[in-house]
Amino acid sequence: MLKQLLQLNKSLSDKLFESGKGPMGSKVISEKAHGIKKKDVSTGAIKVIEQLHAADYQAYLVGGGVRDLLLGSKPKDFDIATDATPEQLKSLFRSARIIGKRFRIVHVRFGREIIEVTTFRDSHEEADGEHEAAQSEHGVLLKDNVYGNIKTDAERRDFTINALYYNPENGDLLEFSSGLEDLNARTLRIVGNPEDRYKEDPVRLLRAIRFAAKLGFSIEQATEAPIREHADYLSHIPPARLFEEVLKLFMSGSATATLNLLRDYHCLQYLFPSTDYCMNNGRETDSNMVSCATANTDKRIRQNKKVTPAFVYAAFLWPAMRAAMRHQIKEHQLSPHEAMQRAAQGVISQQLSYTAIPKRFLIPMREIWVLQLRLPQRNGKRADALMEHPRFRAAYDFLLLREQAGETVQGLGDWWTRYQAADDETRAAMKNELSKEPSKRPRRRSRRKNTKPSDSAQ
Repeated sequence: MLKQLLQLNKSLSDKLFESGKGPMGSKVISEKAHGIKKKDVSTGAIKVIEQLHAADYQAYLVGGGVRDLLLGSKPKDFDIATDATPEQLKSLFRSARIIGKRFRIVHVRFGREIIEVTTFRDSHEEADGEHEAAQSEHGVLLKDNVYGNIKTDAERRDFTINALYYNPENGDLLEFSSGLEDLNARTLRIVGNPEDRYKEDPVRLLRAIRFAAKLGFSIEQATEAPIREHADYLSHIPPARLFEEVLKLFMSGSATATLNLLRDYHCLQYLFPSTDYCMNNGRETDSNMVSCATANTDKRIRQNKKVTPAFVYAAFLWPAMRAAMRHQIKEHQLSPHEAMQRAAQGVISQQLSYTAIPKRFLIPMREIWVLQLRLPQRNGKRADALMEHPRFRAAYDFLLLREQAGETVQGLGDWWTRYQAADDETRAAMKNELSKEPSKRPRRRSRRKNTKPSDSAQ
């Protein structure tokens, strides 16, 4: 990446824009100057662009794919912008599917690859009616489907580094603002007036933080200034959309840096209010738990290991759930299992009003928590039965995370680590040792048999 930037810097210093002006007043940077190679673009994206050009439509790669290619990294996906409408795209590609209401886009499938294609946008102020654009009482765009040209589309992009258009057929890169210069300077700059752009789509607040954390970029002063002041704009975003943003924030390999920036810009409280409170006012282990979770997530992603949202949410909400659980035990004299059930319900209910948690993640998250109460119960056949549980591995990893955060688990993590690697004879010896330990559970007093049926049995 550094080598690519140095080469880019040299090219810009020698001759910034080799080909002069392009369509709609854009600046044209030749392939020799920007360094993107067509071979690094996916076959599916190339085919979509070629087919659009053959049908006399304009088509360019745009957004994160172009940005990542310029930075010398491999894009996860490729987005295309065109002057063809969604309906025209649908008729041109048999595998095309129109999705989205707020922002209509088209997915074109090539084998396992899905290419996202959008029609050039224009300002929502140019809308002919609410069928094209609509805003909430807070000014948030609820619908944004006003079509324009490549210039107006560039003005509707979020950040300058994402407003670069690449044509793989002739190798030209089109720029309408300062995208390439900002990329070279490692600076994040919003397109247009920052306050207006954040207000119409508050998710841009999170995108600024995510890109700064992921790319290691600084945020330009005017772009940065409104973030802390208007973090409350995030409360205007539906929980379902914020859930999708949480996945991007914490499952892209830069979760630790993202967490630190979210706290610094006062945005975490609008995503995980109970987590933010516990990190600021709770025990040291609370803060450690969340920090260890983000570090663990980043490590697993670097190692190409699976990370599930259920585990991330379980770790983020664990401090609040534990605090609520302690309260239930103290105030209502409940058993740990009953206290956890009540505590979990309260914490989850609050969280759902901020970010959605689909059932496919909510159920495993709760199972991870419940298994933390079962992992200490290892006598007899319990240990082997626990290992057969579908969430055992996640629960075991969660136990190690708790131990790493500084929770007192009395060597439980080490025991389970050794038990999994042991042979049958060693496992039997380990369980035998447990039976010799003095029981910490109070003895139950035996009840006298009553020969008369109770009132409840009658």
